[in-house]
Amino acid sequence: MSAEARLVELGLELPPIPKPGGTYKPVVQIGNLIYVSGHGPVLPDKSLIKGKVGDTMTGEEANHAARVTGLAILATLKNYLGSLDKVVRTIKLLGMVNSTPDFETHPAVINGCSDLFREVFGEDGVGARSAVGMGSLPGQIAVEIEVIFEIEE
Repeated sequence: MSAEARLVELGLELPPIPKPGGTYKPVVQIGNLIYVSGHGPVLPDKSLIKGKVGDTMTGEEANHAARVTGLAILATLKNYLGSLDKVVRTIKLLGMVNSTPDFETHPAVINGCSDLFREVFGEDGVGARSAVGMGSLPGQIAVEIEVIFEIEE
């Protein structure tokens, strides 16, 4: 089943495409690789999920924020490519978690995005990954995620 068909089957709604919050491009393509700049958890009403894991939000809430961030990434990717069916696989995902110094389960938070990509792209949606904690993130968002994808040439 195609990625576009999976979106429909799963009943997933892509949020509005986030506007760059600085001087950068949301997507850069080099050959058949797509580098997607860091995205935060943008909801369909354009609001952001904010919070610090271990303080104002739980790991489970942050996992949901990572899934929402994945949807924002897919929205940007679809806008750039025209169709998510052009994605061959996820190469690398970097997940940053706004967390307290004693929080320890960053990978479980970023699974929210990784699991989404597996649902949409199958096993090719799972790539190499890093999940790290940050003292803060822009606008106090809960997570920020950037991804590298391989696409059809």
